[in-house]
Amino acid sequence: PHARQVYSGMLPGWIAGHYRLEECAAALEPLARAAGVRFVQDSVVAVDAERRLLQCAAGGAMPYDLLSLDTGAQVDSSSLAATGAALLPIRPLERFIVDWDRQLAGFIEAGRASVAVVGGGAAGVELALAMRYCLATLLGADRVEVFLVEGGALMKGHGKRVVSRVAAALTAGGVQRLQGYAAGSATGLLLSDGRDLAVACVVAATGVVPAPWLTGSGLALARDGFIAVGEGQRSISHPEVFAAGDVATRVAAPLAKSGVHAVRAGPVLAVNLRRALEGRPLAPERPRRSQRSPLYLLATGPRRAVVSWGGWSATGRWAWRWKDWIDRRFMKQYVLEKGGMT
Repeated sequence: PHARQVYSGMLPGWIAGHYRLEECAAALEPLARAAGVRFVQDSVVAVDAERRLLQCAAGGAMPYDLLSLDTGAQVDSSSLAATGAALLPIRPLERFIVDWDRQLAGFIEAGRASVAVVGGGAAGVELALAMRYCLATLLGADRVEVFLVEGGALMKGHGKRVVSRVAAALTAGGVQRLQGYAAGSATGLLLSDGRDLAVACVVAATGVVPAPWLTGSGLALARDGFIAVGEGQRSISHPEVFAAGDVATRVAAPLAKSGVHAVRAGPVLAVNLRRALEGRPLAPERPRRSQRSPLYLLATGPRRAVVSWGGWSATGRWAWRWKDWIDRRFMKQYVLEKGGMT
């Protein structure tokens, strides 16, 4: 639905002031043109898998022979909807970027800032630290309050060492940790222990839910409501449909809704979409050891990061330089130069 794709891995760095937004986004139309692909800037609002039709918000019906879906997921902010504070769900990213820019301008005008980030996963941690760093730099640390409402646990699914390093980074970064869950209230948030938290802005970095149109698509869905896929990211009910990223769930070996796994699905799709078009069997997948223990690099506000790989973790400025190098190299793939892509 947008002319560019923002890379979420660099968004905390943009919030902290380390990147320009242009460095975090890939322009889609030039890439499509270079690849001989027709780019349609629109949103899918319905899929009819039996009739092989997409319904778009502006462009109407679009038939397909083969379909590959990577439309992501929606943030479940329903419990926060009653908040009297400004509510900023982190998805879709383009809307969040506009809303954060507007909120930041309001904080600067007021000379004070109070933010609660709801969600103790990697996204919530990175955003809370980036926002605290940004606001403290602009307004002064004594005029800024940033809270992280952790829900069930901090960095659930990660090892104790990583959790310990992240907790230390939050303390060092001036982010106030609040355990438990939260619901929207007139002044901001009502915490599960009965406390009322008054803030000007609530950032929803909570769990994800599927888009409503999936329910009526006719595609087989997994228990979590996302598209059920098997080998090669192919739908288990419609062989002409593929899905990857957060919109899909592997039924045999479910993976976390993580950008790491979404990116790795790209090469698999590239091969198997061609094979499906040619009527050939799908290429067998060969999972790497790192696929079972992916590398995580979490930005912690200033130019520092926490590294996590399996049971090993570390932190420091060198980790930020590593993350920065990986992120910039990743984005360089989508820069067109004379003669094609870099």
